[in-house]
Amino acid sequence: MTTSSFPFGPVSAVRGRAVVIAGDDIDTDRIIPARFLKCVTFDGLGEQVFADDRAELSGEHPFDRAELQGASVLVVNRNFGCGSSREHAPQALMRWGIRALVGESFAEIFYGNCLALGIPCFTASHASVLSLQEALIADNYQELSLSLATASLENSQGQLWQLELQSGPQQMLASGQWDATSQLLANDGELARTAASLPYINGF
Repeated sequence: MTTSSFPFGPVSAVRGRAVVIAGDDIDTDRIIPARFLKCVTFDGLGEQVFADDRAELSGEHPFDRAELQGASVLVVNRNFGCGSSREHAPQALMRWGIRALVGESFAEIFYGNCLALGIPCFTASHASVLSLQEALIADNYQELSLSLATASLENSQGQLWQLELQSGPQQMLASGQWDATSQLLANDGELARTAASLPYINGF
């Protein structure tokens, strides 16, 4: 599923259903194969996310299953997003509809690229993630609520999983500072004054 509704401004919570992608060391080439990197814009990447894995599973991949369409939370295992630093990977996930990730660990550059899109990446222990994945697979339709303030996830049955979210990213997401474009627009006057004072912009 693709979506044109992208997050902007402060992020305090993410609500919705979840999709599970199990396995360690899922790299960015699996998330979005290299042949899609030559695109001029990121438009349409949501349709190609996990393209090769989905082709192999002939419609049985979690991102193709009808009951999981519209999911906004992705639950993964260790070292998700490793490999090349392509920003296309979180772009493809976002354009499919993912608004938050929960996993055991994330590759550093992938984590940063998600933060730049306003997508929080929560972490939890191996046991906690396995418990969450098992609960989600048993009931694909349960609604989840992720809180950035408490770094916790609660399902519609009242089960609670305590997660972790680094304080720096949490503050950036909660304040909206992750959104570089909005930060530039909010400081337009100061930017204009600085530009006017630069001699190489004013015919020096």
